[in-house]
Amino acid sequence: MDPNRTFGEMPPPLFQPAPDEAALIAVPGGKALSYLADHRARLRDRFMKGGASAMPDYEMLELVLFRAIPRQDVKPLARRLIETFGDFNRVLTAPATRLEQVAGVGPAVVTELKIVEAAAQRMARAKVMHRPVLSGWDALLDYCHTAMAHREIEQFRVLYLDRKNVLIADEEQARGTVDHVPVYPREIIRRALELNASALILVHNHPSGDPTPSDADITMTARIAQAADSMGITIHDHLIIGKSRELSFRSQGLL
Repeated sequence: MDPNRTFGEMPPPLFQPAPDEAALIAVPGGKALSYLADHRARLRDRFMKGGASAMPDYEMLELVLFRAIPRQDVKPLARRLIETFGDFNRVLTAPATRLEQVAGVGPAVVTELKIVEAAAQRMARAKVMHRPVLSGWDALLDYCHTAMAHREIEQFRVLYLDRKNVLIADEEQARGTVDHVPVYPREIIRRALELNASALILVHNHPSGDPTPSDADITMTARIAQAADSMGITIHDHLIIGKSRELSFRSQGLL
């Protein structure tokens, strides 16, 4: 198959049942279309019976792409996306502009991928919002990894807590480049006062995958902590999220 071929997309209706796929694929035209229908049915059946754990990344991606491209074999595109970005998670979190550079990706594919990404983040976020954070630390780490671990650029988030350490706001403070993000302590403290927050948790990611803090990370954290302390606001921790693990400034004695 020509790797430069453009896949024909069909933007799916977001709030209506999808058209019957058998009707879309089983049209006069030969055995290839019938094979696609059978392949998709088998893949869905395997997923429903065995779940995602036994499926490789490219097959999970095929399941997502079925709705965006109903009449063509999406396996080559799924493999191409995995080869380009590395794994399933990095495909979902890749910027739309980067996705569109992959042959075969158009608006419908980008939309499907971003819907799945948003759903995953919303589910993880629901487990931590308006709940005591310190007693649900594992859920908080899961959310941070879901939201940030596979980003291609640095992102800095601030989690604002009330007097009972309940998470009242989760806000992205800044985005940067692959190895730097601008952070403004004054803006963080101003927002904390607006929200009547009593404590903060700082979170940012390292796209390299290594959560080891840089000298700039340590200096910036000290500046924020100093500004917070002057206003009676506690910094519980600063988490750096890597690809497969995180680093806690508190546990490392850096805060």
